[in-house]
Amino acid sequence: MSEQRSTEQDVQQDARPDVTVTQDAEQQAFVATLADGTVAGAAYYHLLGDALVFTHTEVDPALEGQGIGSSLVAGALAAVRDAGSKVVPLCPFVRAYMARHPEHDDLLRTYTDLGTRKAGPGA
Repeated sequence: MSEQRSTEQDVQQDARPDVTVTQDAEQQAFVATLADGTVAGAAYYHLLGDALVFTHTEVDPALEGQGIGSSLVAGALAAVRDAGSKVVPLCPFVRAYMARHPEHDDLLRTYTDLGTRKAGPGA
């Protein structure tokens, strides 16, 4: 059984308030669920030391443009903060969200060596 953990999310101006974000550690994903129980999307990551490397974010195409992705990332970042971890935003959506929300800058792993691939702000 996968570990599910609810996260308190700061509802941002571009986020949707009826989205609950839970962490599925087994799938290495944060999952966005609507109030009616509909799974609307997920943000996938890999663990690298004390950092979560976000690799891909998906929102159901029928639900795109409704703030679900922003709510998902806001909830995921709240969970990362609560855990005392850091973020490497390889996913373009996570990177763009963080660029619009500098209040999360303290979560950024500023430089990460992933073998031959560099990641992090300015990489």
